[in-house]
Amino acid sequence: MPPLNALRAFEAAARHLSFALAARELHVTPAAVSHQVKGLEQNLGVPLFRRLARGLELTRAGQACLPGLRDGFDRLAAAVEQVRALGETRTLAVSAAPSFATRWLAPRLHRFVGAHPDLDVRINASAQLIDPSKGDVRHDGEAGGSMMEDADIAIRFGTGEYPGFRVDKLLPAAVTPMCSPQLLEGERPLREPADLKHHVLIHDNVSSDDGRALWQVWLEAAGVEDVDVSHGLRFNHAMMALEAAADGLGVALGMPVLAAADLAAGRLVRPFKLVLPLKFGYHAVSAAEASQRPDIAAFREWLLAEARRDAQ
Repeated sequence: MPPLNALRAFEAAARHLSFALAARELHVTPAAVSHQVKGLEQNLGVPLFRRLARGLELTRAGQACLPGLRDGFDRLAAAVEQVRALGETRTLAVSAAPSFATRWLAPRLHRFVGAHPDLDVRINASAQLIDPSKGDVRHDGEAGGSMMEDADIAIRFGTGEYPGFRVDKLLPAAVTPMCSPQLLEGERPLREPADLKHHVLIHDNVSSDDGRALWQVWLEAAGVEDVDVSHGLRFNHAMMALEAAADGLGVALGMPVLAAADLAAGRLVRPFKLVLPLKFGYHAVSAAEASQRPDIAAFREWLLAEARRDAQ
């Protein structure tokens, strides 16, 4: 290929049929344009212009060359503008556990998107949320993993002790039994906590503050001793445990904050009043140096506002 500058000089000169006008467009001298065109003619081995007293005239070779070059430069300009447009579109990467992303974040996200139409939001619903090296090994029924996972802001379930990060507490965590309303009726209806011995217990991977099974701690708080917590259905996602409970497969000990939509729709009910608070909660976490970036700050403030709405 001949040098791009030479091709550009020829295209401008051919369009204007003037070295002077081409030079003005390209912000160079007429002599520089003439020199580039001469170099191009030598490279191609054919003259491209007839240099006349009244100006320039394209040769047959110049006429054949011009349309393709003009189309090529138009395509180059369009490609550059497309790249610039992509650069102007901001993308905010958000990481959250699948259960939280599906059951709390997604149903509310339309309010943030509507208020920030110029910002693209990418949700990474990842099970890898907690970094054990930070001293926090709890998880909300999901596996542990890396801290931020290339996210601009992450929603973490744990103590909130993340040195070097900006941390804002969103929601406290508490659990209570939840089940299909069908289990409140039938041959062995759920009337009191002791009735749980007649039903399948559904477990996820959430553990208590002292590492014991949550069902064991809740039953002790309820004063029930003869329910075997070693059996039942087990899931590695809180979302799957809640779905199983809504389908009537048993009783899940879950977080009402994740089951709000199903509770409101009547797919799930809370048969007992006892709620077991946990030491852990949901936190908005972002790198300290980036926490005041406008898009990150806007999303964090929106999360906090949504959390306050839940608390009302």
